[in-house]
Amino acid sequence: MTRDATVSDVFRTALRLGLTSFGGPIAHLGYFERTYVRRLQWLTSAEYAGLMALCQMLPGPTSSQVGFLVGVRKAGFSGGLAAWAGFTLPSALLMYAFAVLAPRADSPLMRPVLHGLMLTAVAVVAQAVWSMARALCPDWQRATLAVVSGLLLLLFASAAMQLAVMSLGALGGWVLCRGMSSPELPPGTGAKPAAATMALLVYLVLLGLLLVLAPLDPHGPIALAAVFYRAGALVFGGGHVVLPLLREELVPHGWIADDPFLAGYGLAQGMPGPLFTVAAYLGAASAPAHLSAVWAGIALVAIFLPGLLLATGGLSLWSLLARYPGARAALAGVNASVVGILGAALYDPVWRGGVHDWPDAALSVIAFSLAQWWRFPPLAIVALCVGFSLIRQWQSL
Repeated sequence: MTRDATVSDVFRTALRLGLTSFGGPIAHLGYFERTYVRRLQWLTSAEYAGLMALCQMLPGPTSSQVGFLVGVRKAGFSGGLAAWAGFTLPSALLMYAFAVLAPRADSPLMRPVLHGLMLTAVAVVAQAVWSMARALCPDWQRATLAVVSGLLLLLFASAAMQLAVMSLGALGGWVLCRGMSSPELPPGTGAKPAAATMALLVYLVLLGLLLVLAPLDPHGPIALAAVFYRAGALVFGGGHVVLPLLREELVPHGWIADDPFLAGYGLAQGMPGPLFTVAAYLGAASAPAHLSAVWAGIALVAIFLPGLLLATGGLSLWSLLARYPGARAALAGVNASVVGILGAALYDPVWRGGVHDWPDAALSVIAFSLAQWWRFPPLAIVALCVGFSLIRQWQSL
């Protein structure tokens, strides 16, 4: 199942997602599944799950890596860059504008708007779990792997446990899924193994080079790039994990004060697109006079680049491995574990973070039903949930 797409097609689609994908990385994967798998049919459910599984095992921003690889699949490396730019630029420009204009993060409207966006995320993630469970867990073996994976993550939530769960899924698939209909291979990038090797080599060289050069100018652009590149290169778990790490790197060392850092953290929660775009805010807020745009660009590229390099190299190796029958059975188990991971995330943090009482729960069910069976577009679901939250806030005054 595939359809031709140009670089401009990829960019327009990613830009639409970058403008409307609220709710954090798990919700983004739900939006991607709805757009790339069900609406555009650029990937099958199994291909998409393969990309998700790969990117969740790598450091960096999972949703951005998945979107980049979808773009590479459809229109080559230019398409991958177009997908990254389209998905990233809306929130990056907004975060940069907030840094320059010194926004008032404590606006009375901010809390209900953020709450409405969290309710949107509940509906979107629930829709993704429903769709992927039907496609990737059609038998008791894979359904069991999904349930066990979800329960383990709920009991022992951590980035390390997520990796352990996918490893367990691979082992379970290798044992239980041999002889079943094999999942489709994750889509190849079309890159030669030499290009994948080069991507991994560049990743390592930049990591070492920036660490060596940063002490020569402790508060200059190279040191700034080193802080953000290291965060993007070594942190598993996405934006919610990288933000505390960035605070430890930036606040105690005098790059930015704690109050503006926390203001940027709060604003990032309400942005569409990847949380890693907080780098644009932090780079601009740390910059000398008249250099805010340059430093925002340095921070933004530095935090995303390692994840994109790893995704490029990792997919080539992943695709080669998945050509073996035993590896294909293991991939079926990994796909099932991905469903469990999404299911666990649907409960915590998405449901627990967004649903505070029975009206919230009722709206989440209604929004899910409208998205799943009535095919309401994402923007309509966003408007419904945010409007509901604002009305409730107004009634409580």
